[in-house]
Amino acid sequence: MAKKKTLPAMLSLQKRTLCTDGLFYNEFPTGKLAEILVVRSGIRCTKNIVSEAKAEKHLSPANVQTTDTAKLDAKATGLRVCFSLRALDIDKSLCACAPGQKDTPEDIQSFCEDFQSFLDRAKASDALTELACRYTRNIANGRFLWRNRTVASRVLIDVILPDNTKKTFNALETPLNSFEAFTQNEKDVAQVLVDGWRGDSSEGLRVSAYVDFGMSGVEVFPSQNFIEGKPMGYARSLYCVGGEPGQQQVNTRKILGQAAFRDQKIGNALRTIDTWYPDYAEWGVPIPVEPNGANLDAQRFFRNKGPASGFKIMLRVGELDPMTPDGLFLLACIIRGGVFSGGE
Repeated sequence: MAKKKTLPAMLSLQKRTLCTDGLFYNEFPTGKLAEILVVRSGIRCTKNIVSEAKAEKHLSPANVQTTDTAKLDAKATGLRVCFSLRALDIDKSLCACAPGQKDTPEDIQSFCEDFQSFLDRAKASDALTELACRYTRNIANGRFLWRNRTVASRVLIDVILPDNTKKTFNALETPLNSFEAFTQNEKDVAQVLVDGWRGDSSEGLRVSAYVDFGMSGVEVFPSQNFIEGKPMGYARSLYCVGGEPGQQQVNTRKILGQAAFRDQKIGNALRTIDTWYPDYAEWGVPIPVEPNGANLDAQRFFRNKGPASGFKIMLRVGELDPMTPDGLFLLACIIRGGVFSGGE
């Protein structure tokens, strides 16, 4: 089938996973759970200034700030993070496909047919199974815990399947940067995602991570908020649910709500499965599935040049084998969702 020269002027894809926020809890010796709260308070820090000349202009080394923190209860044995995940039928991924000034109705019809043909080939192959196993590996290894994982002494992941079967993983003993030799437990979890993507099931997974830091009362790390035009003296804002933050109150203590990961932050971790990008041999770690290979850790785009871009690969959707590296990446992009419009 001939490669297309341009993408439709309007091309929008709906993401094919539903993910909840990851809620933070204290876990006590009895097994009881209690919300971990985000607290806003004023603190007196010190100034750290590289330039001696600039440092001399400051009359005091004091640096008064307002910051948000979230900490384990002094009697808690560890952190519990809980979220749910569900896979949706990939046949319903195409949200909008409309012509621009240079597109004809025949162009749009041809693209839609090629796109659906690719999805049909994906469902008939092992491509969805490969992606589901990679997603599951990032559940099993606790990648979604981000900074909390790096300082943990022990991490256990429980995944409840639709039939209430529980699969347990030792996250720190599960590979973080490779997607090979999947265990039977990983395959069992992955099959739930495959069934959802094929439209055979509407059931989801319930994920619960237990994080032991080796001590109580320590700081934990939920998502942070981005604040444009941050007020002077305001250090950081943490994501929470169920509370009403109100206005910033300097030098006062205020309880804001339950600490949590945003669903986007969990989703970014789960789709960190791209080992097909051109510089993988050099870089050596998977990156999140993004059309241009955008990576915040490296502060660079890994796929914005040449034929590796998701936009360029989408032009070959009618001819791609889903089980090739480009085919798997494109399928992962479709599951991620997003706007692939060829127009401005």
